[in-house]
Amino acid sequence: MLDTLITIIIAGGIVFVLWYFLKNLTTLIINSVVGLVTLIIVSQMNLLGMESFNITWGAVLVCALGGLPGAILLMVLNLAGITI
Repeated sequence: MLDTLITIIIAGGIVFVLWYFLKNLTTLIINSVVGLVTLIIVSQMNLLGMESFNITWGAVLVCALGGLPGAILLMVLNLAGITI
C-alpha cells in the first residue's frame, strides 16, 4: 500500500514538472536562441574584449538554460578572466 502511494506521489511530481516546463517551453526556446545568438555575435565581432572567448559546450549549456541573462553572465565572467 505504501509503495503505491509513493509511486503516485512521484508520478504526480513528474507530471507537475513536465507541465511547468512545457507551459513555458516557447518562452524558454526564444530566450535560449536570443542568448546563443547574442553570444555568437559578441564573440565573432570581438566586442567587449572577447577576442579570446571560445564557445564551449559549457557556454552553450549556460546560454541554452539561462538565455540572454546567461549570455550576459558569461560575458561578465569572461571580462573577469573566468571561462566556462
